[in-house]
Amino acid sequence: MKLILGSQSKRRRELLSQIGLEYEILIPDADEKQITDSDPETKVIETARLKASILTADDNSILLTCDTVVSHNQIIYEKPATIEDARQMIRALSGSTHEVYSAVILKSRDFEEIISDSTEVTFYDLSEEEIEEYIQTDEPYDKAGGYGIQSFGAVFVKEIKGDYNTVVGLPLAKVYRALKKYGF
Repeated sequence: MKLILGSQSKRRRELLSQIGLEYEILIPDADEKQITDSDPETKVIETARLKASILTADDNSILLTCDTVVSHNQIIYEKPATIEDARQMIRALSGSTHEVYSAVILKSRDFEEIISDSTEVTFYDLSEEEIEEYIQTDEPYDKAGGYGIQSFGAVFVKEIKGDYNTVVGLPLAKVYRALKKYGF
């Protein structure tokens, strides 16, 4: 059985490699904006499912696609498109608790399995200077919510309740257990 990662995320690649999985990479060309659900868990599941629908798994492979969003005060934050988006996101998250939702679709010709998880993250109160310094880096722009818990964004985190890897973008323990059922 062959694993195909349907993601361009370097962090997801690192997580799968960290547990010794070999995989091929296919990058889905999905219009994620067409998923407009206001429920964050539904949104990540449907976006991961959309990515899986674009890619094809052969008889001897399992496709793994993912999505992650941040939810705060009933607003869903994806990747910031501009410096102003990043500034607004980090300001909103400063000094408060938000949820990070990640979903994975495992798909073959015979089945589709949904894995979803959420983790609460609380940020310290951040100064305007900290926010401005951070958004001037490249870090916020390829991450849901505009921060990377696995890199410099870690210094913003006061507390986490749940799976750290869900915040990184892949609920690794759940994915590992699911893949074991299929011979990985």
